[in-house]
Amino acid sequence: MKEINLEWYRSFYWCAKTGSLSRAAEKLHITQPAVSHTIKQLEDILGGALFLRGARGVQLTAEGELLFHYVEQAFNFMEAGQKKLLEMHRLDYGEIRIGAGDSLCKHYLLPYLDRYHRLYPNIRIRVTNRTTTETLALLKEGAIDLGIVHLPTEDNKADIEVSQPQQDCLVGGPSYAHLAEQPLRLRDLFQFPLLMLEEGTSTRRYLDHYAANLGVTLIPELELGSMDLLADFAKHGLGLAFVVRDYYAGELESGRLIEIPLAEPIQPRGIGIATLHGVPSSAAAKRFLELLPRAGAGAGT
Repeated sequence: MKEINLEWYRSFYWCAKTGSLSRAAEKLHITQPAVSHTIKQLEDILGGALFLRGARGVQLTAEGELLFHYVEQAFNFMEAGQKKLLEMHRLDYGEIRIGAGDSLCKHYLLPYLDRYHRLYPNIRIRVTNRTTTETLALLKEGAIDLGIVHLPTEDNKADIEVSQPQQDCLVGGPSYAHLAEQPLRLRDLFQFPLLMLEEGTSTRRYLDHYAANLGVTLIPELELGSMDLLADFAKHGLGLAFVVRDYYAGELESGRLIEIPLAEPIQPRGIGIATLHGVPSSAAAKRFLELLPRAGAGAGT
């Protein structure tokens, strides 16, 4: 069947709705002869009359009634789609999908999610907890709109901005307070039980790389799946742990955790905001990205 111009159906729709070629022409901002010609083309293609012409206007034939039933539904669906799209742009409707690890969700992302939800309560927020590597994989698959990741990391299919710096530090419970009296050399860390994140996380790779540059291999006595667990175990005196200082500022201030100064300080790193390279963000994602802090102009991977 020959492809039919959508404008033909638009002329048919308004003729049927108004019962008049002239009123349809007014609606469509074209001439009445143009409407008549369009209807004639449609009737020729479909092989039958769609209207009965009379002195008072036009009336649908049986074939026209059947066609109008479907055309009216199609135009109603298009109108509904347009309305939903406008609602999405006004953030009256929509969804945002974010990927981030557990510690980043709790200690970085949560306040911004709370603010966003208060600003745009009709936007559904979906958060997927994954490691940095897994978050970038989800981003490239199109499963999330943006990812919050630990730096340093890079991917040629992702644009990564530095949101804010973060500083790793070594901590222990009150029973290790004596170690805070003078800087601890990293090579002497083997004398104490060491708690670390599991292998495969970006934080673990960063710390292993830091130690390797000093000729030291970090051998944890216990590997855990989250930084909060590391902090909890350290508070109970089960060993020393590397954590992000800002995440546990309250515990450090209260003395529940003690920072152990290192003779070879760990270089600061950062939190990254990852979006898919070359792919425009949705209106909902753009508004969320506007809420997140940036470390400064020119920051990147």
